[in-house]
Amino acid sequence: MIFHSINEKFIYYTVPIILFSLLPFFLITGPFLSDLSVSFISLLFLTHCLKEKNFSYFKNKYFYFFLIFWSYLIINSLINNFNFDSLKISFFYFRYGVFVIAIVALLEVDDKFMKYFFYCIFICFAVLIIDGFFQYFVGENILGWELGGRVTSFFGEEKILGSYLSRLWPIFFGLSIFVLNKKNKTFFLFILIFILSEALIFVSGDRTAFFYINLSAVFVIFLSQKLFKLRLIILLSSILLIVVISVFNPTAKERLIDYTFSQMNVVKETKKKHETVGRYIFSMQHNHHYLTAYRMFLDNKILGVGVKNFRNFCNDEKYKESRFSCSTHPHNSFLQILTEIGMIGFLFLMGILLVFCRFIFKHMLLKMRGKYYFTDFEICVLSGIAIYLWPFIPTGNVFNNWLNIAMILNLPFLIWSRKLTKNMKF
Repeated sequence: MIFHSINEKFIYYTVPIILFSLLPFFLITGPFLSDLSVSFISLLFLTHCLKEKNFSYFKNKYFYFFLIFWSYLIINSLINNFNFDSLKISFFYFRYGVFVIAIVALLEVDDKFMKYFFYCIFICFAVLIIDGFFQYFVGENILGWELGGRVTSFFGEEKILGSYLSRLWPIFFGLSIFVLNKKNKTFFLFILIFILSEALIFVSGDRTAFFYINLSAVFVIFLSQKLFKLRLIILLSSILLIVVISVFNPTAKERLIDYTFSQMNVVKETKKKHETVGRYIFSMQHNHHYLTAYRMFLDNKILGVGVKNFRNFCNDEKYKESRFSCSTHPHNSFLQILTEIGMIGFLFLMGILLVFCRFIFKHMLLKMRGKYYFTDFEICVLSGIAIYLWPFIPTGNVFNNWLNIAMILNLPFLIWSRKLTKNMKF
């Protein structure tokens, strides 16, 4: 990126960097400020490209793939059970692709702002850990928000504390490789933050988030070059802390383990022993969401029912399983894509999954020979992407702004690092 004046650099470089660095804070406040920042960064970058008549940043196969997917979303919304809400989501989905390219371009100008982003995540994690454990043991957080069955800290009624921590944890851990010196005394403070944040995810009672953090841990432990011991120590330390917490205060354990088995009917209560009750996938509610989505897909295999249209069809008698069938989405990303944008949309997801698996398999083969395709930083980032590609877990809405922003935060760092790695080889 070229800047012709101080004012121009401030508008097109400094402002986007500030907004990007503050995203961890904005995500705590909800989707509005974080989405506004992503949109504004994308708009500024597009304006700069138009002004300079330089569109070289967009000339790569990954962005072309995104453009095709974005075009399909718009076409699907226009011809398939048309509604303005669906078209709005599809049309403005474009901002995510531009945002990723914009941050990569900024990183190529000067990657030092990674530190700002890193320390912003650190502050967010530190504050949430203090407030979250305070709420867990005292019954209310430092603002006086009472514990309503789940630890939510500053997220209030939104029970996404565990989701926030588990989704930002991999990039936070990965960036620590760049920013921190292991010989520095403050490094041990960050290790403590990593351990406590894993334990807080358990305490939050978010079962999906707890699975995610352990999935990313296994990913890093088995695929990294030098992070095996460190990641294993953090994982084992957090497990030990979780055991201690569960002994003195079993609330989280009861929700995460006992309640899960109860919902799945793995352990039946005595009063139900004479009833004919089947096993459920995660819970009866989830099971009925999935059955409804599957029936919906069978009737709309090619195009699906349309973006964000599951909620509009789930009460239809030919799809409905029970009063638990209906929701804003089917609570599984793979099923949602099949149901709402059909087999054509599902092919895009499968393409991403196959490319991901191909490169991971290549990395594993090289690792057996003492070589590595990805750096340890990239493995950390990829572990953050892997949790979004895992199919067998309840998930949020695929088209949810908050979830999309949390996901795409990984992509600029991965693309930038791959470019850097390739350049270093020549």
